[in-house]
Amino acid sequence: MDGTVEIAAPADVVWGVITGFERYGEWNPFVSECRSTLEVGAPIDMVVHLTGSKPRRQREFITSHTPGEEFSYSMKPVPFGALHSRRTHTVTALGPDRTRYESHFELGGWLKPVVELALGKALRRGFTGMTEGVARQAESLHAA
Repeated sequence: MDGTVEIAAPADVVWGVITGFERYGEWNPFVSECRSTLEVGAPIDMVVHLTGSKPRRQREFITSHTPGEEFSYSMKPVPFGALHSRRTHTVTALGPDRTRYESHFELGGWLKPVVELALGKALRRGFTGMTEGVARQAESLHAA
């Protein structure tokens, strides 16, 4: 699942939005709480809102981090190759006041079809909401 948006704000503002975890609850309809040091191997603890269910706590682990450019994380793989995931956030400066934000999420393993059937629509809606929220928040902060 991929989402890309061009944002009328500098890359450092967009980066500040996606790494300003303490403010997620103000603008992010999908992940209302988030904590991480972004250090590779460290946990990223989130509270995720899937439509029609109680918010759920999710712990994944940072797999890469290039300050100002990207970070990614993965779930602890389910044994026997049953399920694994990877989420990547990428920020690319297109000019002094224009930035591309890309969100990528992938699932793999033999349980993937079951998870996609059960949660696919809610995940797509959540990722889309977060991508749109990043743009709105960054543009609002830049205009202020």
